[in-house]
Amino acid sequence: MQDKMVTLVCDAWSTLGEGPLWDNRTGHLYWVDILEGTLHFYDAGNSGSHNALSIKPFISSIVPRHNGGFALTLQDGFYAFDSSTHQISLLAEAEAHLTDNRFNDGKCDPAGRYLAGTMSLSNQPSRGALYQLDSNHTVKHLLSEVSISNGLAWTSDGETMYYIDTPTRQITAFDYDLATGDVQNRRTVVQIPEDQGYPDGMSIDSEGMIWVAHWGGWQVSRWDPNTGKKLGSIPIPASQVTSCTFGGPNLDQLYITTARAGLSDEDLTKQPLAGGVFQVSAGVNGVPANVFRG
Repeated sequence: MQDKMVTLVCDAWSTLGEGPLWDNRTGHLYWVDILEGTLHFYDAGNSGSHNALSIKPFISSIVPRHNGGFALTLQDGFYAFDSSTHQISLLAEAEAHLTDNRFNDGKCDPAGRYLAGTMSLSNQPSRGALYQLDSNHTVKHLLSEVSISNGLAWTSDGETMYYIDTPTRQITAFDYDLATGDVQNRRTVVQIPEDQGYPDGMSIDSEGMIWVAHWGGWQVSRWDPNTGKKLGSIPIPASQVTSCTFGGPNLDQLYITTARAGLSDEDLTKQPLAGGVFQVSAGVNGVPANVFRG
């Protein structure tokens, strides 16, 4: 995997680029810059155009919506986003009373629920949680004492959910009940070595292997969650690698977001492409993004 050619597709200078989403409906790639409150969209077709829209405070994830448009997370909850009018409307609050928290990464489960987690704005440990928005817009609290809620992925049968709380350096698995959205039987399936940074965003391929972005680790890695074995890695020319998603007509291209946050001027001199979005041929197909049914 290390000999794969990584290409910069958008020199976005994102302060905290995150949450990439490939939209099969349009062939566009979306991602967010959480700290700048910006939604980016890139036409991966012939035009290669890149546009951005200010959406504040702290837009942190975006998912396709069954009845058109998208749903997204802002600081305090879940919102609907009309991509034609750019209108935003509240679906459900989750942590409006916790002004020192914000939402972070989020994705939909195979049944169409929107899961997203929170973290402390002042980096206080165990202040976050993981929430689940159902199609009727009710919110369920799934996990407590989360520090930095990040990557989510599900197996093809929907019976296992993978989850990352970044400071733990672990990818954990839960038994997942698609009928109810309940989780149980938490266990560690991957432990990231200390010299490889911290796990951030995550994706899953058609073979059931998980792809993990390494914050502070200069790489995206592929792991077998059944054995905990690292299968390979792709070096990225930026240290703060934040997330990845499969895209392209055949879902065989891996799109990777990065960040400039926390880097000194000296760091940026050594990694001038930090904050950009990269693309690499994955050598395996991904799976389409799950759609929010609400």
